[in-house]
Amino acid sequence: MEKNHCKKRIAVYPGTFDPLTNGHVSLVRRGLEIFDQVVVAVAHDTPKAPLFTLEERLEMVNEVFSLEPRVMVEGFRGLLVEYTRAKGARVILRGLRAVSDFEHEFQLALMNRKLDRGLQTMFLMTDYKWLFINSTIIKEAARLNGDIQGLVPEPVLRRLRAKYAAKNAS
Repeated sequence: MEKNHCKKRIAVYPGTFDPLTNGHVSLVRRGLEIFDQVVVAVAHDTPKAPLFTLEERLEMVNEVFSLEPRVMVEGFRGLLVEYTRAKGARVILRGLRAVSDFEHEFQLALMNRKLDRGLQTMFLMTDYKWLFINSTIIKEAARLNGDIQGLVPEPVLRRLRAKYAAKNAS
């Protein structure tokens, strides 16, 4: 029996995206070279205390990818495996910056695989120029009025500046 090759290849790229960085954007664009669609799944449930609300994070990601019809942006709650299954995806896309990321990501991938044996996790190495950045470092630099231009998309830069200007004014 021949497999149906017309089925859409969908990957779910989950995260808090607080905020979205150029490293995240690079990973989505590279994911689009492999998959027909990438769902950027913005997590509502997070142990972190986000700077931006879920709605603000969704707005920023949507604005950045507004011209890319193969990117879907949604918020999600609950287990990632259930969300991924509901989207008709069989792949979770994750980025790795350094060896320090691997252990945590590997544990998550194994737990997701335990919860759903048919689910795969695909790791893509970050581009070398984004190796040193993550959302936490970006927020800290922005909070202290550091120059983060070129590290985040322009809509994110505007919102970070506005958010910290408002915090500093109060």
